[in-house]
Amino acid sequence: MDIRDIRIDGGRAFDWGRISEDYARYRDIYPEEFYSRIADKGLCVNGQRVLDLGTGTGVLPRNMYHLGARWTGTDISQEQIAQAKALSEGMNIDYFVMSAEELSFPENSFDVITACQCFWYFDHERIVPELVRILRPGGALVLLYMAWLPFEDKIAGESERLVLKYSPKWSGAGETMHPILVPECYNRDFELVCHEEYPLNVHFTRESWNGRMKACRGVGASLSQDEINSWEKDHIRLLSEIAPQEFDILHYGAMTVLRSKNS
Repeated sequence: MDIRDIRIDGGRAFDWGRISEDYARYRDIYPEEFYSRIADKGLCVNGQRVLDLGTGTGVLPRNMYHLGARWTGTDISQEQIAQAKALSEGMNIDYFVMSAEELSFPENSFDVITACQCFWYFDHERIVPELVRILRPGGALVLLYMAWLPFEDKIAGESERLVLKYSPKWSGAGETMHPILVPECYNRDFELVCHEEYPLNVHFTRESWNGRMKACRGVGASLSQDEINSWEKDHIRLLSEIAPQEFDILHYGAMTVLRSKNS
């Protein structure tokens, strides 16, 4: 399913379904600290009903499942949901192909709603009333993000420049550590509980870093197959010149927790 948004990549179409297999293989990379910081705040644990918006291949539900929450995941991509179901075999997780702006759940269905790596895609004015409706009184909205730091990490920076060579309007470039931006429309119905941003080292091989970069919006989700093949050839050659066989890439993690004012 092609998505176009003038706020993203200059309006260039992208489709996560095109790279679901690479996404499943190469983007399940969050370190344990990423998950433990969520659980340490008493979120997504111990019987809580949790909805994961934009779940993709179900990375968040699958990796936090053992902490005892009852998970539901939604995503607009049928292919991503298919991967999530396959990877969650043996786990009691419900997955649905569903837009975040059109959530067909009853009122007061969830204690926690999470949105990881997807918050900026939402139509916020439309989604806020839906979140308020399906969250239980005092429920939490947890916004999550992790990104490499191209100005501090040479391998990340050089890889990013290669993506920009093929996708000059890719808006995922130039990341720096900062809080997750929350639009003002959330202030009517939510109050800020906390936010935190912290450095993370994520381990890769040349193969897995190439796969991670290919499975980004600026490459696999938007380029033609010929362009992807050309980019990958250039990237593999680049990594052979600047990267050892295994290495860490400096990232940062970010979490913002909002609490529903509805009581």
